Amino acid sequence: MKIIDLRSDTVTQPSEEMRQAMAQAPVGDDVFGEDPTVNALQKKMTELTGKEAALFVSSGTQANQISINAHTQPGNEVICEERAHIFNYEAGAPALLSGVQLHPLPGKYGVLDVQQVEEAIRPPDHHFAQTKLIALENTHNRWGGTIYPIDEIKKMKKLADRHGLKMHLDGARLWNASVATGISLKEYARYFDSVSLCFSKGLGAPVGSIIVGGKEFIERAHYYRKVYGGGMRQAGIIASGALYAVEHNFKRLKEDHRRAKLLAEALNAFPGMVIDLQTVQTNIVIIDTSLTGKPAALIAERLNEHGVKVIAFSPTRLRLVTHLHITDDDVDRTIEVFKKVCAEFNV
Repeated sequence: MKIIDLRSDTVTQPSEEMRQAMAQAPVGDDVFGEDPTVNALQKKMTELTGKEAALFVSSGTQANQISINAHTQPGNEVICEERAHIFNYEAGAPALLSGVQLHPLPGKYGVLDVQQVEEAIRPPDHHFAQTKLIALENTHNRWGGTIYPIDEIKKMKKLADRHGLKMHLDGARLWNASVATGISLKEYARYFDSVSLCFSKGLGAPVGSIIVGGKEFIERAHYYRKVYGGGMRQAGIIASGALYAVEHNFKRLKEDHRRAKLLAEALNAFPGMVIDLQTVQTNIVIIDTSLTGKPAALIAERLNEHGVKVIAFSPTRLRLVTHLHITDDDVDRTIEVFKKVCAEFNV
């Protein structure tokens, strides 16, 4: 029986063609700046985002935390949305690594109200941690892969400029936002001082993320990468997988979005399974299972027994993520398995 793994788009594995590219990649010492494949990937990403420089790093968390560190000083404050990845899933790293505190604000579908953010900016008083950075997330994981509207980003940029603040974008799945909206990475990136993008989610590379920004910022980021122990030597082997992913798997993300929508519309019709269809904008589906009266973890366990892996995102929520290994047949089978499990629970 084939296992349908919808836990995350991080479970993707390199194709045979990607493995061949990795095996044949020319390499050098990247700490010396001499790995030609890493350099080619970084150049490619500056072209796609319109930024001056780029830095290849091992993970999305490392990319975000290096960026926070490079933008702030210990004792500063960073404003973010309360469900943001940097607040919920990065192990308290802003406090541990940068010595800064996060100021999480409630958003709607991951979007912060500009007036709300302005009111949260600390006044220039020595009693307060000084606000230095606004961090946004696009697409937004915990809100279900929602897209941050470009008009709201523009408003936030004007606010940041007015108060002399920096802007960072956790763009781990910015690829998905770009494909879904038709807005280029370059257009999204122009409003931020730094952007992190992940290669190992929907694009299907095995390892790696990138930070893009101005030359001076990337110089500071390079220092913090070294501090974190993130300098890799012949890193072209993994950078080649990322480069292949960008060149071959970027545009196909629309297929993941289509399949997520099919799943959401079908599962939302099941008794006890509630999906806010407005949140299904890319490749993530969040299901509220509270009306079933069963813990989400128990439902996930039963689904797994039938060969469909999902994540219990909270005591009452399941998360399903489509990716390049999920086919139309997998979608159909997932729907049938959900129907079977609902029947077992008399839902």
